Amino acid sequence: MTSLPDLRDALDEAEAMPYGDGKLAELERITAHADAAGDVRLGYDARIQLIETYAHHTERWRMLPAFGWCLAAFDRDPSMFDEEDAELLRWFHKWAVATLRNTPRVGLAQTVAALDDMERRFRAGGHSMQAIYNLRCRIADHLGDQAEARRWFDLWRTAERDENSDCAGCDPSRQADLLAGWGEMEQALHIVEPVLSGIVGCAEQPEKALVVAQMAYLKLGRYDEAARAHVRSYRRHRHERDAFPFLAEHIRFCALTGHVDRGLDILTEHLSWLDRPYDESSAMEFAAAGALVCRLAGDTDRVIHRPSFENRAEADLTVAQLGADLAAQARDIADRFDARNGTDHQSRRVALQLAATPIVDGIELPPDRPSSAWDPAVGLPPEGRDELVEPLTVQAITAILNDRGDRYVVNGDGSIGGQWGEGVFTFDRMGERGEVLLVRVVVQRTLPADRLMEAYAFCNAWNHDRVLPKAYVHDTGEGELILAGDITTDLEHGVAAPQLAVLLHAAIMSGAQFAEEAMELPR
Repeated sequence: MTSLPDLRDALDEAEAMPYGDGKLAELERITAHADAAGDVRLGYDARIQLIETYAHHTERWRMLPAFGWCLAAFDRDPSMFDEEDAELLRWFHKWAVATLRNTPRVGLAQTVAALDDMERRFRAGGHSMQAIYNLRCRIADHLGDQAEARRWFDLWRTAERDENSDCAGCDPSRQADLLAGWGEMEQALHIVEPVLSGIVGCAEQPEKALVVAQMAYLKLGRYDEAARAHVRSYRRHRHERDAFPFLAEHIRFCALTGHVDRGLDILTEHLSWLDRPYDESSAMEFAAAGALVCRLAGDTDRVIHRPSFENRAEADLTVAQLGADLAAQARDIADRFDARNGTDHQSRRVALQLAATPIVDGIELPPDRPSSAWDPAVGLPPEGRDELVEPLTVQAITAILNDRGDRYVVNGDGSIGGQWGEGVFTFDRMGERGEVLLVRVVVQRTLPADRLMEAYAFCNAWNHDRVLPKAYVHDTGEGELILAGDITTDLEHGVAAPQLAVLLHAAIMSGAQFAEEAMELPR
């Protein structure tokens, strides 16, 4: 058996691995060895990483045994754990209950019992019930009990937020999704407007909110806004494995707006993800949306390749054949949910989705990928502009931000400023020729000077675990500490528009995450 120090080193290395099967296999190996050695703390730490990896990769229900083990270990010997452990375990408790709701593999009584246990623990610890009301609302909605869901919704909206609440950007998105499902499109857009405008947000926003907004805009006849919301949000979601739950709305949007070819393209690109979905709920939605776009495609000669999976052989299917398979899969999952829940709500929902008809035929969509900073005056044909490598310019940066739909200002010195989530960002060109891109994020809160060691510890931990941004502490000399981060990229040889788009997106997402975590430091 590998020595315990070696296992601890392996766990540290595994933490830096990207989410995927390789990371899962390594964490499961470490967990097995930790259990064999009777090292509870190592087993706990490995399972915590497993839970996070399951949550961000595939088949989220696989986190449930690991979470149950960690909760039992915490209850057996609380002295082994500190407040940071307790806070993270409360956060994962939310994930576990949400996962129970979204899989028919676990009975409804067990799901409710897990939520009751979570509420008991929160009350005993003096925590807000906001997160509890959130989960109770979404479970009631899943069961089709709209009156009960609305009751919990009102409590969720008015309860005080605390460190256990979903982030300030995601809460409105989930609430808007419920309102849209209840047919209240104007109210859904009203709730999510602070996220869309950038007043609040997180690393997943605004694209997560735009998924809700696209259908609300569509049903209100605001077609241009609907088209922009769809294209911008899918531009990001197509590349992120844990964005699978959003893909059904993108396919459905295409089906209902006359863009069935685009809908089939999205379905084809992500079809293999359905074999290992985020959870059964998102699989049901994806299958139903896919079946809908296949039905609305009508009589077409298009053939879609479905790769092999487990005992299913690969096959080239007509659109009609694939649509029939997906419809059957959606109905099967809905039946399993209803059998678990003792209702027919999910089956009725899927039937309505499968029978949906287009709302409008062929609204115009904006360009499907960010435009570049290409200037027609240079004479390069448009089809080649994305490959043009040019010096870094203010115009190139603002072109990318415009494509993202971001709000910003260009300062008199040529720097560009804006706010994303809890961070204030500045984009600047440094170097003799302005060839170095500097992105700086400053957290919107300060710490008192007597917390310097805590601030150093936070930044050191961030720099150890994360690649971007490079975090540091600035002492103002006036009793305040500023937390900030920098990302510097040398573009001496120029940059193509797609490359710059990736750099800016990574800087904004990582910087916003840094600011969000800094905001969560104790007051």
